[in-house]
Amino acid sequence: MELPGCPAVPLPGLCASPHSGAATCPTEDLSMVTKSVAREQPIFTTRAHVFQIDPNTKKNWMPASKQAVTVSYFYDVTRNSYRIISVDGAKVIINSTITPNMTFTKTSQKFGQWADSRANTVFGLGFSSEQQLTKFAEKFQEVKEAAKIAKDKTQEKIETSSDHSQASSVNGTDDEKASHTGPANTHLKSENDKLKIALTQSAANVKKWEIELQTLRESNARLTTALQESAASVEQWKRQFSICRDENDRLRNKIDELEEQCSEINREKEKNTQLKRRIEELEAELREKETELKDLRKQSEIIPQLMSECEYVSEKLEAAERDNQNLEDKVRSLKTDIEESKYRQRHLKVELKSFLEVLDGKIDDLHDFRRGLSKLGTDN
Repeated sequence: MELPGCPAVPLPGLCASPHSGAATCPTEDLSMVTKSVAREQPIFTTRAHVFQIDPNTKKNWMPASKQAVTVSYFYDVTRNSYRIISVDGAKVIINSTITPNMTFTKTSQKFGQWADSRANTVFGLGFSSEQQLTKFAEKFQEVKEAAKIAKDKTQEKIETSSDHSQASSVNGTDDEKASHTGPANTHLKSENDKLKIALTQSAANVKKWEIELQTLRESNARLTTALQESAASVEQWKRQFSICRDENDRLRNKIDELEEQCSEINREKEKNTQLKRRIEELEAELREKETELKDLRKQSEIIPQLMSECEYVSEKLEAAERDNQNLEDKVRSLKTDIEESKYRQRHLKVELKSFLEVLDGKIDDLHDFRRGLSKLGTDN
């Protein structure tokens, strides 16, 4: 069901009731409507959401039914009249007699309205499709034309009856005149006066309906303008929706980028863990080398003692020269090992220092990146 495409504007010719103070549709008893419908014939039935004009603002629509209800055209054979009737449960929400001066106006693709001066309100119907609205509007026009024809025939009958009564009263015989004297004459005169009053009121109503028709046309033009403005607003809302959708896509892409950066941070953390393990292994190797160096130093302290012993046993030097030469070779080998150990130690310290500097830089970068993420989360 589609609501009106623009704010409801009351059709002219409707005014507040002097008794109630508001333009409301009178509530009818369901039993009365049922008795009336019993002598009528349904000629068209559909389903729609029913609305009535707000009696206070005369601009907004008020729902008369919570859901789609049955709306039917009925033809009264006895009175030769047409009505639109809709019942929601035990409540009569539409009981509108169609007159030739009524106009059904389409305000959107699925919404239409008409004014009922007798009920002193404006009825609106919201359909589920444009085809249903078109069928209802066509049937309204047909019924309106039929009501006009029925009214013309009734008017002709009244005029014919009036002329016949006048001719009978003028051209009748003396016996007839004598027989129609007294109460019958008075009754005919009273009926004649009533017919004259009805004709006068009919002429006044025709002028009133012409004025209402012109006002309805002007109101329809205003409604068309409002509908065009509403269509422009819908286009603007569509553009805003497109902008919001593009912004949403951009934010999603940004979230994907941040998730990818978080994955890179996790990979860097894994690399740092591996580097820490490597540093611990190198430190363990360094401690082992220091232990070896201490052992070598202890061994080097034995050399002066050996020298003193060598002086003491100089006389035995020649005999032990070969052994001494071997010992000197060993000493040189030990010195070489010591120098190599010192060189390796210095090299390991340099590598360890550079690695710690790189590690500190990585840790600082991680802290800066974490602060950036925290700031981004706070901004969002």
